[in-house]
Amino acid sequence: MRSNTFGSVRRMTTTIGATVALTAGMLLVLPPTSAHAAAGAALPFTSVEAESATTTGTRIGPDYTQGTLASEASGRQAVRLASGQRVEFTAPRAANAVNVSYSVPDGQSGTLDVYVNGTKLSKSLEVTSKYSYVDTGWIPGAKTHHFYDNARLLLGRSVQAGDKIAFEAGNVQATVDVVDFEQVEPAATQPAGSVSVTSKGADPTGQGDSTQAFRDAIASAQGGVVWIPPGHYRLTSSLSGVQNVTLRGAGHWYSTVHTSRFIDQSSSSGNVHIKDFAVIGEVTERVDSNPDNFVNGSLGPNSSVSGMWLQHLKVGLWLMGNNDNLVVEHNRILDTTADGLNLNGSAKGVRVRDNFLRNQGDDALAMWSLYAPDTDSSFENNTVSQPNLANGIAIYGGTDIAVKNNLISDTNALGSGIAISNQKFLDPFHPLSGTITVDGNTLVRTGAMNPNWHHPMAALRVDSYDSAINATVNITNTTITDSPYSAFEFVSGGGHGYAVKNVNVTGATVKNTGTVVVQAEAPGAARLGGVVATGVGAAGVYNCPFPAGSGSFELADGGGNSGWSSTWSDCSTWPQPGQGNPDPDPSRNLLKGRPATATGSQDVYTPGKAVDGDANTYWESTNNAFPQSWTVDLGSGQAVRRVVLKLPPSSAWQARTQTLSVLGSTDGSSYSTVVGSQDYRFDPERGNAVTLDLPQNTDLRYLRLRVTANTGWPAAQFSEVEAYLTS
Repeated sequence: MRSNTFGSVRRMTTTIGATVALTAGMLLVLPPTSAHAAAGAALPFTSVEAESATTTGTRIGPDYTQGTLASEASGRQAVRLASGQRVEFTAPRAANAVNVSYSVPDGQSGTLDVYVNGTKLSKSLEVTSKYSYVDTGWIPGAKTHHFYDNARLLLGRSVQAGDKIAFEAGNVQATVDVVDFEQVEPAATQPAGSVSVTSKGADPTGQGDSTQAFRDAIASAQGGVVWIPPGHYRLTSSLSGVQNVTLRGAGHWYSTVHTSRFIDQSSSSGNVHIKDFAVIGEVTERVDSNPDNFVNGSLGPNSSVSGMWLQHLKVGLWLMGNNDNLVVEHNRILDTTADGLNLNGSAKGVRVRDNFLRNQGDDALAMWSLYAPDTDSSFENNTVSQPNLANGIAIYGGTDIAVKNNLISDTNALGSGIAISNQKFLDPFHPLSGTITVDGNTLVRTGAMNPNWHHPMAALRVDSYDSAINATVNITNTTITDSPYSAFEFVSGGGHGYAVKNVNVTGATVKNTGTVVVQAEAPGAARLGGVVATGVGAAGVYNCPFPAGSGSFELADGGGNSGWSSTWSDCSTWPQPGQGNPDPDPSRNLLKGRPATATGSQDVYTPGKAVDGDANTYWESTNNAFPQSWTVDLGSGQAVRRVVLKLPPSSAWQARTQTLSVLGSTDGSSYSTVVGSQDYRFDPERGNAVTLDLPQNTDLRYLRLRVTANTGWPAAQFSEVEAYLTS
């Protein structure tokens, strides 16, 4: 999915969930001490960060700035090698294969020489910028991205835990990010009764075109198995009419199909099972009109995809039509220029689980309920690393969806770790409905600055982008660690002020969040309980509506919360990471941008117009219906000493007298009179403004104006209401 833009502009205990630890440069998922499942996929390899290794090169990062090499790296750090420099790893386990995430300068290619315990191998690792440096200028806020690529190598020998494996830059500067160490099992043998593609003329050297051989093998093996032996097979066009067949390789390290479009079909009777080989494409740029995907369309009901290595494609699986009960599991999806997988409407009972995704150019995993809703489908126990544009996991609409036990790290730009959203992109769209379950997920260094919004997106975002969220959204057992900005965000990202409702956050550990724990920018409500935060950068809560005056967001205390009770005090500024809550400026208008409500409004003259900072816009109550009240929420208790009421300064507004009183409340339900009812004269010759001095003992969170008369118009009218701490 494309990333978000505003249309107008702009720690709980480890007994719940999993704990993430960075130990000796390895990202580990430690099992929880309760029965709750650990987050992430069960992976056959161990990843080690280059910045934790020994090097003669230069460590770069950490950096969270969009468009920098370090910001797209795992852990936001990497090692840059000039020609002849090396980075040496200590093997964390027995291994006979490595996969290296790296970057080389744009337009360059070369090699990394490989050493084991000081001995140079005869094999080297080829590195290239061919698949990197992607530009998507049509996506607002995007910059050149997708700096990294992955290269794999069977070592031809085994190494043991503790052995030294070094990578030395040959004839090119290279930045090494992370290395995966794996013990690859021997190649599988041909199943009895299967039809080998080589028996139909496929060329395992990759020189000849094997497309027709694959088609013939599929036709011959209906109801059976097509065998793809070890080798490299080149396809020049996509396959279609694939149904009632199993496509199986000898393992994705051995059987490799080279094509950018493997299956492209709008329908299938189903029972298609694809497993244990690699599909590696030649996609170097993102062209959304091209079906440059491993699967584009439908595999049909009761199908599966497992044990695949998918790389250098636009999208791994872009699924439309009937894919009922599809299972996608134990796959690796790397270096796609757009999504890793997208359930593009109509999905029923789909399970996407135990997959590893790295370096996606859009949402790594997405459900988009276009044309028909995705229903009863789930993303479970997946590991997502470094989506460099958009979200780790995104749910755009759908009914009864689950996102459970996923591990997501290092989102880079225009996205969150997890987004639950009613952003539609196109019509007909089916908004969120039923129950959306977000449970047991671990988010590490997720959330990013959105240049279109001019402030950040949180690690976990609930977004009423194009319509109010009326589904029940249950967010439970969440771990959020080292978010560069905020942990939870409730927002109407399209700038329309749609409500976010029916959200329950239960059980969360938030550690070292850069700014705030809760970022609330939409009308609505959420109940939070058992949310324990430590190392909060600025304040507990940022509660400032967008647009200003669109309505308040109520945070209900579910009990068991700690470490985030403070509220960011100034809605005119955005907290910066680690800034801390500034001392209130005594000359600051406390009401600008705060959520306002009223007993009634006339036409477009809504309550928020009185706190938008523009004296030429105004709130007007329902006409001929005195008394009328206007109320504003300051966000926290304040010792207000002065209130200034304004009407538009234009001479077209004749002098008038409004009769009003001032009331205050600390809880929004029980109000007392602060200033009794009086007549106040608004005169254009005096700026159409009046000042009310409040008693010295006034302390209020909610300020209410009750108007009973207006000599100039049969309604209450204010263009700006301002409140100050000083007399």
